[in-house]
Amino acid sequence: MSEFNHAFWLALEKLVSESKIVIDRPKGSHHPKYSDYKYPLDYGYLENTSSMDGGGIDIWKGRNGDYIDAIICTVDLCKKDSEIKILIGCSEEDKCIVVEAHNRSEFMKGILIRKQWLEENL
Repeated sequence: MSEFNHAFWLALEKLVSESKIVIDRPKGSHHPKYSDYKYPLDYGYLENTSSMDGGGIDIWKGRNGDYIDAIICTVDLCKKDSEIKILIGCSEEDKCIVVEAHNRSEFMKGILIRKQWLEENL
């Protein structure tokens, strides 16, 4: 199984390296539909990719470089969908902030999957 985990992360890194990162919701900006929600980190998407919601694959961008070492898998009960969001350059504190952001509401839940954990434990 570990070879599949390694291949998954390599494919994800290739996708990110070949895509332009667009930050359309900078840290501190408000959500376009939910004005009481303020983005705790830069949030955006990978240009020319697609996700469940019809937009690009979502990303959270920290200030620690351009490496990928985690994704967050979300379930949105209002939209009745699920997605992955790629964490790029996120510190441990950033990861905690992202997990909390996706678990604030009774309608949105998310789990963090770490690259290192997967490669060591499967």
